Amino acid sequence: MTAQDSATPPSRIAVASTTGTAGPGPTEPADRGPSSGTLQAALGVTAFSLTFPATAWALDGFGPWALVAVRSLLAGLLAGACLLALRVRLPERRHWAGIAVVAAGVVVGFPLLTTLALETSTTAHAAVVVGLLPLTTALFSALRTGARPSRTFWVAALAGAAAVIAFTVEQSGGALTSADLYLFGALLICAAGYTEGGRLSRVMPGWHVLGWALVLCLPVAAVATWVAVGLEPAQLTARSVAGMAWLVVGSQWVGLIVWYRGMAAIGIPKASQLQLAQPLLTLVWSVLLLGEDMTWAAPLTAVAVLVCIAVTQRSRS
Repeated sequence: MTAQDSATPPSRIAVASTTGTAGPGPTEPADRGPSSGTLQAALGVTAFSLTFPATAWALDGFGPWALVAVRSLLAGLLAGACLLALRVRLPERRHWAGIAVVAAGVVVGFPLLTTLALETSTTAHAAVVVGLLPLTTALFSALRTGARPSRTFWVAALAGAAAVIAFTVEQSGGALTSADLYLFGALLICAAGYTEGGRLSRVMPGWHVLGWALVLCLPVAAVATWVAVGLEPAQLTARSVAGMAWLVVGSQWVGLIVWYRGMAAIGIPKASQLQLAQPLLTLVWSVLLLGEDMTWAAPLTAVAVLVCIAVTQRSRS
């Protein structure tokens, strides 16, 4: 899966300037300064940090295939209703290939692969995916958009990724499981979706990008739901319903909207580094919601990650 066919004129979707600012899209208000963009990206990361705990809850009542199918179907119906109610026009033909990349990576690929992984992996071990995602997203962005972040940016990004990897591996006891193939596959496909979504959000509202990606998946999601629910009958519980509700509204909809807007405002590489904090937030939620243990390494890693984030946010592209 590549994004080469979705290219738009470079002058319209260039990565953020050296100051990290970006002009508004053609139908969005001009509120995309660095502070606003950083805040929106941070809100997206916070929403995403609840994805793994919510998935663990949802797996109490749904099989993995049924969970992903129902999640995509409900999110697609929500997106379609919003697009229809607001009479949003269809995207230009040249944008559909990019939207397909977003759909394959963010709507289908990442949820499916991480859900399969969480059947046998703890949330702490799965957090290695989001620990590596910022660096992978920055790499995809550099290849896709021609961005050239500074050497300081890359040193800080690599240091932050190394800290997160070391922490999550320590949390899982250093053992690799069969779920790792799912996790690394999810890492690659999600980075591609994030990169393309961030690019498209420079020329159209971020929620339009996400909305059309969800709608694009609706036919497949409907068929998959009918088949998967028949093979994996759901057992609705309070936890499974709450988990599914967050996955649909928080992770798949609101979180991605603010995340794409943030990436469009401050640039894909810098926004992606905010995700270095996501594994630590996920572990906090895992303690509070799933009863998992927190070790002494957490606060030390948190300090290291925050320092790396500060450096990447201040480095010039």
